[in-house]
Amino acid sequence: MALREPIDVQPLESLGRVHFIAIGGAGMSGIAQLFHARGVQVSGSDQTDSSVLRQLAATGIPTFVGHEAAQLGEADTVVVSSAIRETNPELAEARRRGLRVLHRSAALASLMHGKVGVAIAGTHGKTTTTGMTAVMLAAAGLDPSYVIGSPLASSGTSAHLGTGDVFVVEADESDGSFLQYPTTIAVVTNVEADHLDNWQTPQAYIDGFVRFASQPGVAVLVANSDDPGAAELADRVEALGTTVVRYGSGPGADVRLSELDFEGTTASGVLDHGGSSGRIRLQVPGRYNLENAAAAYAVGRQLGCSHEQLVAGAAAFTGTLRRFQLVGESGGVRVYDDYAHHPTELRAALTAARRAVGEGRLIACFQPHLYSRTAEFADEFGEALTLADLAVVTDVYGAREDPVPGVSGDLVVQAGQAHGGEVSYVPDKRDLPGWLASHSRPGDLVMTLGAGDVTLVGPLLVDLLREGTA
Repeated sequence: MALREPIDVQPLESLGRVHFIAIGGAGMSGIAQLFHARGVQVSGSDQTDSSVLRQLAATGIPTFVGHEAAQLGEADTVVVSSAIRETNPELAEARRRGLRVLHRSAALASLMHGKVGVAIAGTHGKTTTTGMTAVMLAAAGLDPSYVIGSPLASSGTSAHLGTGDVFVVEADESDGSFLQYPTTIAVVTNVEADHLDNWQTPQAYIDGFVRFASQPGVAVLVANSDDPGAAELADRVEALGTTVVRYGSGPGADVRLSELDFEGTTASGVLDHGGSSGRIRLQVPGRYNLENAAAAYAVGRQLGCSHEQLVAGAAAFTGTLRRFQLVGESGGVRVYDDYAHHPTELRAALTAARRAVGEGRLIACFQPHLYSRTAEFADEFGEALTLADLAVVTDVYGAREDPVPGVSGDLVVQAGQAHGGEVSYVPDKRDLPGWLASHSRPGDLVMTLGAGDVTLVGPLLVDLLREGTA
């Protein structure tokens, strides 16, 4: 995967019939749904069958399992993600025919054309912040369109075509996609070096965020003043003439959080802005979620929403899937799932889980994501896992990367043990449910963590626990 340079936004009506390769992904499926809702003829394929694929088919979108050149049909435009390789038979056929090939970010930009674009970026937290922003703006009556990287827990959907003028998107920095979106309000939750397989250096990564937040059309940057990377970004962008709204707990924050309180899987704090003040209460845990809510609140105030409307909307937010998501409970053991795949995210998720565990133990089950990230951050991952009473690590989920000799989940295990953690290695994820069931006891909280298919482990563990108590 390489960094992408933005292209001119194509009007939706110029795209003709559109075929999506890997249509079953959360982001791709949402874009395809909105294309379909706008009257575009859409089709798509994915490597494996899924509930998402079946849901798309139920709306009238032709879908295919597997990739074959003939499935392009009479498409005029083909949409791909960065994970699709040139050897994919459908992409190869599109190239042979000379069809228009758009990256998913360019397709999404076509949907945003003519709207007030709110693009939410950051190394961590952008999915939840995008979901919060969509929910809070909807509660304020704006009915925004949105595309989120994970479905909302309340509706099970990651996309909506609203009647309002605002379009909220999760803006991915990993491949430079965030530079593609027509953005009026840019949000940056934090900036911490990641995706160096693309950006090469931490400085280039930071400079990419500066370019995102100061591109033509951006009227306001909303930035987290508590995060060193985002704070530096805010200063640099402000010096370029862009209006900056800062949020956080420090004295320089325009939207300021104080008196934070955490109870179980909830969080609350006092929020002050422009003479308005009051306690904001969330149904999701962690300091980071209060910061995410402050970012969404700042966006809403820029769009004319009232303090009361936005605070009420925050209270209604129940999370997005795979973000501290309760999978189930059996035999007195609670099982959660989280998408955390960077050391900072791992620490944040486990810190929130530690507050929620009560008298039992916290058991972490971690699947490293990408060989390059595992090699880069093995020590930090291992250190973060010491926040759990007991941890198990499985092998790397390679995603778009090929295996790298000497890089495996055992690197994280060795690091965790070196930091004093009780960390075990179970390389085959199929063995994880049994391992976790045998090591769990009533009162424990088990959390599966990672951006890969470790999410399948939680439901299997709950079933085993139920069988054990039957």
